Amino acid sequence: MTRHTEVAIIGGGIVGCAVAYYTSKYGSDVVVIEKGELASGTSSHCDGNILAIDKEPGFDSQMTLQSQQLVHELSEELKKEFEYRQPGSILVCEDEEEMEMAEQWVNKQVQAGLSFRLLDQADLRNETPYLATDLLGGLECASDSTVNPYLFSYALFAAAKTRGATLWKNTSVRSIAKQSQHYVIETSNGTITADKVVNCGGVWAPKIGQMLGITIPILPRKGHILVSSRQVPVSPRKVMEFSYLMTKFGKERKVDRETEAYGAALVFEPTASQNFLLGSSREFVGFDNTVNWHAVRAIARRCIRFYPVLRDMSLLRVYFGFRPWVADHLPIISEVAAYPGYYIAAGHEGDGIGLAPITGKVIAEMIHQKTPSIEVEQLRNDRFSQREAIT
Repeated sequence: MTRHTEVAIIGGGIVGCAVAYYTSKYGSDVVVIEKGELASGTSSHCDGNILAIDKEPGFDSQMTLQSQQLVHELSEELKKEFEYRQPGSILVCEDEEEMEMAEQWVNKQVQAGLSFRLLDQADLRNETPYLATDLLGGLECASDSTVNPYLFSYALFAAAKTRGATLWKNTSVRSIAKQSQHYVIETSNGTITADKVVNCGGVWAPKIGQMLGITIPILPRKGHILVSSRQVPVSPRKVMEFSYLMTKFGKERKVDRETEAYGAALVFEPTASQNFLLGSSREFVGFDNTVNWHAVRAIARRCIRFYPVLRDMSLLRVYFGFRPWVADHLPIISEVAAYPGYYIAAGHEGDGIGLAPITGKVIAEMIHQKTPSIEVEQLRNDRFSQREAIT
């Protein structure tokens, strides 16, 4: 079987579904190629955060703010429900040093135009009675929201489908070749020719890139999440420890050796299903597909330290995902200069759910030669080799 399309999207996760939605909105014929089911990879092995609270002030936080606004619009546009809520989120601090850093973080974010405020101990008591009593305070970002990432992916593709987008599921890409004015994609279920190709492969984007000799500097970073039963209303919204920021950006923390080794930090999220998602961990272990119980115990210890009541709650299950890590913590959203019409939309690490809407919109704008909604120079795929050349 051979099929021609204007835009072939490789990868049916949240980013691929967002690209399909916005590209089909411009009227393009779209085919999504997915090796499994929609959202069956990283997108179904994560939490549903759309956070600005943990973004560096400036370009990173502004990109997230635009994406948050798009998610709010999508909650009204899309026909399928995806459990969108906007309760805001908080970071909590253990000591005076973290409080000083939190105040600096808030000041920078407010100057950048985001809705941040500093919290004291009284604010934490008003938030929930279940937090540890020795916490000094923290900070809040009112714009932060949450979704069900699995349902969000399906809602985006369902809308794209009404505009003619099709899905080749359980279909592996075997090779890609550039021929004249189009690309030839050989798959396990036939051949697709396409005017444009968008690589939304996430942690597998480098493998797809290699088919054309394109180097994509993405590594898998493994992260565990625990699911707990909700026996008491521990907290109404997303709560993280302030040192989560240090974990994310690879900075030193005041924790025990095992906690540091697995990058374990409190990430607490109540779900619409009346459970709690508890995280997180960060490990570079390739594609090791086994649960690391040392990392799980480290997460549990951090969660109990901040919420002692969790000690008596039931652990329902544990899962993990591979997040597409990039060295400078920014995604790759770019056309490849050597291959006109070939785009990369990958490398979001733990921000794929939150940045999927702005990514999909920008890729669609690039494809249709519109001015991108954000400055894309910092997101180019060749920025790493350029930096090396400068140094």
